[in-house]
Amino acid sequence: QVQLVESGGGVVQAGGSLRLSCTASGRTISFYTMGWFRQAPGKEREFVASITWSSGTQYYADSVKGRFTISRDTAENTGHLQMNSLKPEDRAVYYCAANDRTAWRRVGDYDYWGQGTQVTVSS
Repeated sequence: QVQLVESGGGVVQAGGSLRLSCTASGRTISFYTMGWFRQAPGKEREFVASITWSSGTQYYADSVKGRFTISRDTAENTGHLQMNSLKPEDRAVYYCAANDRTAWRRVGDYDYWGQGTQVTVSS
């Protein structure tokens, strides 16, 4: 089992920045991909970004490309999502997720989830 704990959410004005972190514990040796998803009120959970743990290969949703950056610290078993130029439509609960295979885009591709952290962007 892998346990994930997110931190770093909060309230920020439009145009501002936040950095989310996700610390993994447990059976992290089986880690392959860490992803970030978000869910706004009344909407489905959607893909934001993912990173292959070993190689650092990154994937982004078009809506965040150029504004968000995903990274990882393998020594600390921690992933980060740096969010710049935040917009009101970025408001959501952000979840980190992990799996032990190469798939990375869909909610169903991930086996382990954090509890989520709220990001609120005021206009």
